Amino acid sequence: MIRIKNMSKIYTMGENKVTALNSIDLHITPREFVAIVGPSGSGKSTLMNMLGCLDVPTSGSYILDGKEVSKLKDDRLAEIRNFKIGFIFQKFNLLQKLSALENVELPLVYQGVHGKEAKMRAIQALSTVGLKERMNHRPNELSGGQQQRVAIARALVTRPPVLLADEPTGALDSKTGIEVMEILKDLNSQVNTIILITHDNDLAAVARRIIRIHDGEIVDDREMV
Repeated sequence: MIRIKNMSKIYTMGENKVTALNSIDLHITPREFVAIVGPSGSGKSTLMNMLGCLDVPTSGSYILDGKEVSKLKDDRLAEIRNFKIGFIFQKFNLLQKLSALENVELPLVYQGVHGKEAKMRAIQALSTVGLKERMNHRPNELSGGQQQRVAIARALVTRPPVLLADEPTGALDSKTGIEVMEILKDLNSQVNTIILITHDNDLAAVARRIIRIHDGEIVDDREMV
């Protein structure tokens, strides 16, 4: 599903150059549940941006679902993101004026899916996360956990092979966070490759593989028993 070879990312800040990623090699197979763990400044956010096609590396190769994407222009990267990657963020990023259903339908608009098919797929995605009965509620009428479930449904609705979750429980209480992680585990057992970005070791322990990053380098990569 994902193959990264010798990837580096160097930022130029005035006269200084900062190496955020240093010759990363990484291989993630379909239907894995992987946690990428590291403290602030470790390079995990930069790696997330690379994996999510939100940025391109300074050097190296990134093959996503059989396509080399490291040299693509912004419009092609946007297309790859829309079809190949579902994003789940810490702060939900829902549009407050839209209902849960309309928020979930939105990514389909960018794929050219409209009308009955879009509504059907959005309802199906909300049903998957247990929120079909709340589909006409706006975000301010939902709890934090419900809003994150709407965000997960939105990530699912385009049927992407990869779900990229960036600190998905960071804005939730511990009980609700556990519920969200159970949803992600269920999704992984069905069809999705899931990549979890976190600084939280307890959260990472839910994954079946933990990759630790420090100073822009992978320092540990192991399967969990």
